[in-house]
Amino acid sequence: MPAIRVLTALDQARTQYYHFKAIVIAGMGLFTDSYDLFCIAPVMKLIGRVYYEPPDGSGGPGVTPPAVVSATVGVALLGAVAGNLAFGALGDRAGRRRVYGASLLLMVCSSVGSGFSVCRTRGCALASLCLFRFLLGVAIGGDYPLSATIMSEFANRRTRGAFIAAVFSMQGFGILASSAATMAVAAAFDRCTGRRAPLDTPEAADLAWRVILMIGALPAAVTFYWRMAMPETARYTALVEHNVVKATNDIGRLLTELNLGAVTEEEAAAFRRAAPAPPQLGRAASPPAAASYGLFSRRFLRRHGRDLFACASAWFLLDIPYYSSTLFQSQIYHPWFPPAGRVSAFQEAFNVAKFQAIIAVASTIPGYFAAVLLIDRVGRRGLQMAGFLLMAVFLFALAGPYDRYWRGHGADAWYIVLYALTFFSANLGPNTTTFILPAELFPARFRSTCHGISGAAGKLGALVGAIGFLWASQDRDRRKVLAGYEPGIGMKYALIILGGICLLGLAVTYAFTPETMGRSLEENESENDDSRSHATGEGDAGQQELVSSELPKSPTSVVSSHVSTSPIHPHRFSV
Repeated sequence: MPAIRVLTALDQARTQYYHFKAIVIAGMGLFTDSYDLFCIAPVMKLIGRVYYEPPDGSGGPGVTPPAVVSATVGVALLGAVAGNLAFGALGDRAGRRRVYGASLLLMVCSSVGSGFSVCRTRGCALASLCLFRFLLGVAIGGDYPLSATIMSEFANRRTRGAFIAAVFSMQGFGILASSAATMAVAAAFDRCTGRRAPLDTPEAADLAWRVILMIGALPAAVTFYWRMAMPETARYTALVEHNVVKATNDIGRLLTELNLGAVTEEEAAAFRRAAPAPPQLGRAASPPAAASYGLFSRRFLRRHGRDLFACASAWFLLDIPYYSSTLFQSQIYHPWFPPAGRVSAFQEAFNVAKFQAIIAVASTIPGYFAAVLLIDRVGRRGLQMAGFLLMAVFLFALAGPYDRYWRGHGADAWYIVLYALTFFSANLGPNTTTFILPAELFPARFRSTCHGISGAAGKLGALVGAIGFLWASQDRDRRKVLAGYEPGIGMKYALIILGGICLLGLAVTYAFTPETMGRSLEENESENDDSRSHATGEGDAGQQELVSSELPKSPTSVVSSHVSTSPIHPHRFSV
């Protein structure tokens, strides 16, 4: 059975206005994700000043205990694990569009709830904050598989990688928005409260951190209408719901330059020519083509298990050093700003946000832009390997002379340059490619679920990196350990371990990750199954069975009457 014409036309479509609109709509979840991740550092500074007394004999401001910081970070990541799995599975069962608006609505409500946090006593406020951050993590985690899958299924094959990378690059703008909002709120409150003495924290600081968190709901709320107005993707409608006519009509309204009306007429005429005759008396009718295997069945694991392992393991390994490096910022900016005891609560939060903005502009956003430019030229696999290698090199460069030089020369410009290059390398390579590959490697009926599984593995890695690094990086000498922490293995050895993890990610990518650049999504599915079937002795029959299972079964969905005795390759047919 030949390929569905509307999907071939979609693969060959010229880039249009709707593609850019879809990037913004799909990117708002990633925007909110980075806003939440980066605003929590200055928020924790304010919470420490408001709810905690200074450590005994320190003469400094109140500090949020490490256990509270770990809990606040950890619950959001655990929520993201649950959200990836739940919304990823729902995206394949109920449809991408039906659950897309639900994740955004949950994101808006939980962002606002994080700011309200129910009450003003310390225990109640922090417990409420953790609850709403867990729900926010569920919403953000759910947005990962849906945004990537929707963008991949709307894009053409030539620029699909750049479009998905552009969606993911919204994280960079989320970092800038987080820094800008924090700096604006902190400056406004500092002026309104009269610029008090450094250790005199006004009650208004309890309002400031809530405002910062609630601002994160605005971009998501603004795009809610457009997200709900999006139609279902043509690939889901055609390949999973088996309604080619509806898929054709939906795409025709969005991508107006495609001549899809004629395609629909041809499909209807082809059905009339190719409709099978009723079964003769005494002879059984042929069984209908159907999805011949389910998720995690033996056939699924044989055909797609290797790809799922490649995506999940690479994402897990990437997020350990990536989230650890995010928390490493506190070791970088201290030499560049006055000590906490010499600035007010608002000025301390302002300085943290200012440094985050500098790193974003100097390394994070350029890394995303480089990925958008190179992803469809170099390829996913090549960029992922290069990114892992460069991350390892820069982490080892920080780790090797750390105790002998960097510890006492934190204000050295090269120290910041090396740190910034780790972010540039991550965003150029694996931080972007691990988001793209799961949206390209799996059949339509499993695509969102498999992306959710891969994303959940990544957030587990983030949990290991974010919490484990906080404790492991502490000095082995108890006298040099930060207040509230226990002695660890030291920053030098923590950085060496992170570099080793990057090299392991490079090895996994080299051994298991396939290339998907320039291919149709249907072509990727066909090649996966072809390679698996030849390896297992199933041959052409197994491939024909899979292709027919992905194509429509109803009379309104049959698209051609051409018959071929050769193996079926959907990408050979064009509009």
